[in-house]
Amino acid sequence: MTIVSSIGGPVPRFFFDTHDGNRSIADKVGLELESLEAAKAVAQAALAELVRDALPADDRRTFIVSVMDEAGQVVVRTTLSLVSEYPTEAPE
Repeated sequence: MTIVSSIGGPVPRFFFDTHDGNRSIADKVGLELESLEAAKAVAQAALAELVRDALPADDRRTFIVSVMDEAGQVVVRTTLSLVSEYPTEAPE
């Protein structure tokens, strides 16, 4: 079944692959969304959830959500780098 958008065309399907610094998970199902901006919003929310679920014990980790279109092309990539540092002097 093809969903039709509010402007009359088919709604594109986007796929959200995730990487938490240790493992990658490919999205085989995807989501039908109205626009690329909607897909970006979903990716950003997924990134926040990914960080919360996989909070690292190490001091550096990069989290990535790549959004692909139905042709498998990356159309948006959201990345968050988490860095913990131990300054030698406290700010005054």
